[in-house]
Amino acid sequence: MTLSTSPVAACPVAPGQLALPAGTPAADGLAQLLPALGELYRDLHAHPELSMHETRTAAIIAATLRAQGWKVTENVGTTGVVGVLSNGEGPTVLLRADTDGLPLAEDTGLPYASTDTAIGPDGTEVPLMHGCGHDHHVTALLGATALYAADRTGWTGTLIAVFQPGEEIAAGARAMIDDGFAERFPRPDVCLGQHVSPLPTGTVALRPGTTMAAADSFRIRLFGAGGHGSQPELTIDPIVLGAHVVTRLQTVVSREIAAQDAAVVTVGSFQAGHKENIIPDSAELKVNVRTFDPKVRERVLAAIERVVRGEAQAAGAPREPEFEPLNAFPLTVNDDSATERARDALRSVYGEQGVQHMARPLSGSEDFGVFGTTLDCPSVFWMWGSFDPKHYEDEDPSQTRPGIPGNHSPRFAPQAEQVIEYGVRGLRAVAAAFHEPGARPI
Repeated sequence: MTLSTSPVAACPVAPGQLALPAGTPAADGLAQLLPALGELYRDLHAHPELSMHETRTAAIIAATLRAQGWKVTENVGTTGVVGVLSNGEGPTVLLRADTDGLPLAEDTGLPYASTDTAIGPDGTEVPLMHGCGHDHHVTALLGATALYAADRTGWTGTLIAVFQPGEEIAAGARAMIDDGFAERFPRPDVCLGQHVSPLPTGTVALRPGTTMAAADSFRIRLFGAGGHGSQPELTIDPIVLGAHVVTRLQTVVSREIAAQDAAVVTVGSFQAGHKENIIPDSAELKVNVRTFDPKVRERVLAAIERVVRGEAQAAGAPREPEFEPLNAFPLTVNDDSATERARDALRSVYGEQGVQHMARPLSGSEDFGVFGTTLDCPSVFWMWGSFDPKHYEDEDPSQTRPGIPGNHSPRFAPQAEQVIEYGVRGLRAVAAAFHEPGARPI
């Protein structure tokens, strides 16, 4: 169990501050909400929580949704929260935000920077940071839910607000589905999500089709025969074996994947031994794979297993290597027609020039696609800009820039209030495009 080692702070924003009187027009409501939303964002940023242990965050979300008038279900897939708001006959639209932080030491210098820590799964104390923008995601969705609950004159149908835990470890979406999501909540006609990214504030980027990579992470344990460093001839050195594996894995993409395809194989961790004159009995590698095509994925994973087993055999290892899956993110794939509808809606917020075509899929990964795939409905996922436009001078703001701290950087520090406003407006505009009176579900 992951336990916080920092005191649990009370949220300075009362749930009622994020609720609006019934009948408040959306434009007026957003102006009223922005100060409280900004304060909530700073509080969430200062108090991140590890994946699948987002108890404080979930409590804030649930209380806020109830104050707004949503039907709320807590503890869905551990710490997930689901709100349902019905407003007559019409399409059902699912809006999703993720809630977890990262085990990362913040280095932004912000006055509301996180100093919280927690005990991680391995029993060691880790720093905590919202280094991927999930604090913005939660804040923007709570702003959109407030507007929808207050102003019900311009839309008909049902909204499902999903606040998902555990995105960073690819566990939360699957946990919510496995907890009976399809049976407990209305079936959506479309799933919508957005992600803060190091693009200029006032822009948004999306594309039809494959949008983000699939990712597979796993642990490989290699076995040798340990002994004294002065007598390697009496041992089978797993460190040398591991070094050969690491080197050979670099050829999987360069020599086995066609030039027109794409894949990434990364060995992010290599652990073995404790003392310079002792050859250990085993070594452990942690490997991450990114792919954009299911067939390429199968080929890369098969090649990795073949290389590891072959190198172990060549080294005379006394045991077969062990492979342990750590997590797996599916491809994020945007439905073509739903993406075009979303693009048109986003133009009403960002303008014609602010809505950019994402030239190629991102190599990052998401588990958002689990909802659309398992619930058998189309999905749309887009990136919304969060950094000062003065940093971007060329003609293609849909691509990230060297020197601008990206997601998972300890210096990732998006702009606050302006980004929140765009996030609320964009999410509400796209959802409204699927709730127009007379609009047919996709």
